[in-house]
Amino acid sequence: MAAPPGAPEAVLRRLEWTVLRRLDGLLHGSYRTLFRGAGLDFADVREYQPHDDVRRIDWNVTARLQALHVRDYHEDREVVGWFLLDLSPSVDFGSLEASKQEVLQGFVAVLARVLTRHGNPVGAVLYGDGIETVIPPGTGRRQVLRILKALQERPRRTRAPRTDLAALLRAAEGLMRRRALAFLVSDFISVPGWEKPLARLAQRHEVVGVRLHDPAEHDLPPFGLAVVQDAETGEQMFVDADDATFRARYAAVAARREARILGGLADAGVDALELSTGDDLLEVLLRFATLRKRRGASTVGLARHLEAPAS
Repeated sequence: MAAPPGAPEAVLRRLEWTVLRRLDGLLHGSYRTLFRGAGLDFADVREYQPHDDVRRIDWNVTARLQALHVRDYHEDREVVGWFLLDLSPSVDFGSLEASKQEVLQGFVAVLARVLTRHGNPVGAVLYGDGIETVIPPGTGRRQVLRILKALQERPRRTRAPRTDLAALLRAAEGLMRRRALAFLVSDFISVPGWEKPLARLAQRHEVVGVRLHDPAEHDLPPFGLAVVQDAETGEQMFVDADDATFRARYAAVAARREARILGGLADAGVDALELSTGDDLLEVLLRFATLRKRRGASTVGLARHLEAPAS
């Protein structure tokens, strides 16, 4: 008997066929620098690239050659992946076919499967009304299904305390005892103060900030007179979305918020992956691979696992 279309097994099987299979073919032999490794075995010295970790600068070589050089290291054979997931009420929003929550599930399923099918453990921290669930790292397809099931079965909340990403990051810092690859997946609609905990986490771990967003959060469509509600606070407001002046003010506020978010990620030394409800997941992952390649990430990392034949 086939699983219902929305069940974890059916969702994962569909993504394995529509995204993972194509991703393997497109990345094979082309993208070898998606993520830096976490190992400590010295490999080589090369010239410094923008955004390299300054802690890897080899000052002796730099002084001798009169140009900044950094040390490269072989990555560990095992990459431990953590998914730090913001599931606050604002993530349930979506003006198109999919909500930010559904996009989040697809992203987690694909990246978790990429890691686990090559023997790498993945874990997850689910944050909604505080820390709701911690799934310790595990391997195999069953672990991915366990994470998807936890995402689908958690209770939906129409209102909750204001999102505090700093609390999620502090909890992750205590859980991630060994160096890991962490994906912070959020719309970053949060009370201020998450930047410093994120920078602290990024000092020890490889962290990627995955920013969820929806087109209507940037440009309000002209839908006339309506009552709109803040997903985080429940506050309601009567607006005239046909008013061009109001829409322009809305867009300006959204642009300032976006600049603060991207600036906070950059200041923390974290790569940002933009993920919209209108995006094709495969194209987003390929775009991110290109970004990482251009930044000159220092070792093979996750791309090596993508290129290896799945067992």
